[in-house]
Amino acid sequence: MEQLYATACAKSLRVSPTKVRLLADLVRGKKVGQAIAILNNCQSPVKVDLLKVLNSAIANAVNNYELEADKLVVSEIYVNPGATLKRMRARAKGSGNRILKRTSHIHIKVAVKE
Repeated sequence: MEQLYATACAKSLRVSPTKVRLLADLVRGKKVGQAIAILNNCQSPVKVDLLKVLNSAIANAVNNYELEADKLVVSEIYVNPGATLKRMRARAKGSGNRILKRTSHIHIKVAVKE
């Protein structure tokens, strides 16, 4: 039997992937309502971006596949690194240090729990 799922992604978010993965690991495999409650009680400012992507995945499941939001589970969530912005900071004696401003891509897949 083929399992129905809905996906959502956010690309090129200006936050490092390691910071997002800390919260992504908390909600992986949880029911959607429980995942939203966990993210709402987190202190990290990254939770806003994760909540947006999670709510988008839920809306895609409800509107496109006519699935019930109560039965949805976060089946997959992964964070990949995006393009890195390279900047320079002036240092002593005319030299410079490289500053890496990292970006990330968030992918969330919600499915009906069987």
